[in-house]
Amino acid sequence: MENATPRRGPLAAIKVLDLTRVRAGPACVRQFADWGADVIKIESPDYMEVSDGWGGLRDGPDFQNLHRNKRSLTLNLKDADGLAIFYQLVADADVVAENFRPDVKFRLGIDYQTLREINPRIVYASISGFGQDGPYAKRPGFDHIVQGMAGLMSVNGDPGHGPMRAGFAVADVGAGMYCAMAVMTALLERQTSGQGQWVQVSLLQTMIAMLDFQAARWLFLQEIPAQTGNDHPTSIPTGVYPTADGHINIAAGEQAMYRRLCLALERPDLIDHPDYATEELRSRHRHGLNDVLSAIVRTRTSADWIRIFERGSVAAGPINKINEVFADPQVRHLAIARPLQHPRLGEVEVVGQPFSLSRTPSELRTVAPDRGEHTREILRDLGYQPGQIDALRAKGAI
Repeated sequence: MENATPRRGPLAAIKVLDLTRVRAGPACVRQFADWGADVIKIESPDYMEVSDGWGGLRDGPDFQNLHRNKRSLTLNLKDADGLAIFYQLVADADVVAENFRPDVKFRLGIDYQTLREINPRIVYASISGFGQDGPYAKRPGFDHIVQGMAGLMSVNGDPGHGPMRAGFAVADVGAGMYCAMAVMTALLERQTSGQGQWVQVSLLQTMIAMLDFQAARWLFLQEIPAQTGNDHPTSIPTGVYPTADGHINIAAGEQAMYRRLCLALERPDLIDHPDYATEELRSRHRHGLNDVLSAIVRTRTSADWIRIFERGSVAAGPINKINEVFADPQVRHLAIARPLQHPRLGEVEVVGQPFSLSRTPSELRTVAPDRGEHTREILRDLGYQPGQIDALRAKGAI
C-alpha cells in the first residue's frame, strides 16, 4: 500500500510554491509533486471564505486527484505579516506557480519582478485564459470558452449538429502540461545561467497548439477543417463502426493497413476496387466505403472483430466506458490507477503518471492535504516559535 513516505525522486531538491486554483495550474504543479518536489499549496485562511473553486468537495475525486503529494499552508497575502511569510518562502524556493487573472499578482505584490528581487533564481509560472496582456487579457478564461474560441468545437462533433465540446477539460489540462514542460525547461536553463525567468502559458495558445494538424491545414493550405464526426478528417477508413452488439474503432487509412483490413474482413475485392484503391480515392468516396464496411462489421460482435483484427495486425479497438477502461488487462498491467490511504475515506485510487523513469519513478505518498494542515510545520521550519504562530493566527495572517 502506498502511503506517506519521505519525498524522493528526480525533483526532490525542488521547492514549489503553489498559488494555483481550479484545474490548469494544479495540473501543472501535480507533475512536480509526483516526482518528489516539495510542493507547498498556499491557501487563504478559512475565515476569508475563499475556496479553491471546489466548494465542499475537498474529499471528492477531482480535488484529491489534482492535489496529492502536497503540503498546505494558509496565508492571508493581503496582510503584511502573511505577505512577509510568503517572501521568506520565496527566498529559497525554486518555482512559484499562479493562475490568477493577470492583474491580481501585481495588486498583491507577488508578481515576477517583485519576487526576482528576493530570489533571482526563481522560476515564475503564470497560466491565464488568454495571455498576460493583449485585448482579452482581463477576460475570465474557462476551458469551455477556450475550446470554442480556439476552433476545437468547430471540428469536433457530427456534421450538421452544431459545435461540440470535448468531454474533458482539454484546454485546462493541456495548459497545465505545457506549463510543467516550460518550467522544467527554465529550470534546466537555470543550471547554465543561474537565473530564473517568467514562464507564461495561456489556455488559448495551448488549445491552438493542440489542434496540431488541423491548425496547420489552415496555415499551410488555407483549408478550413469541418466537422467529420467519428471519421478521421484525412485518413480513410478511420472511425467508428457498428458491430452486432455495439461499436468498435478501426484505423486503416494507410495503404498497407487497408490491405490487411480487407483481408481480415475476407473482402480482398475491396483492395483494388476502383473507388477505394488509393488513399485519395478512399477519401473522395468515404461515405460509400464506410457503408460497405459497416454492413460487414455488423455481422459479428465487437469481441469477435477485435480477435480477428488482432490476428490480422489491423489497428482496431473497443470503445470503452470508464469502468471498462480500468478493467482492461493492459490498463491494469500499466497500473495507472494508484492506491492511497485517506484518513477519512479509507483506501482510494487516483490517476497516476502516464510516463515512467527506470531509476527514479514517480511516487504517490500522501492524499490531498486539508486546508492549512501543514501551516505549523512549515512556519516552524522558517524559525517561528509556537507563540508567534498562535499570534499570527489570532490576527488573521495565517
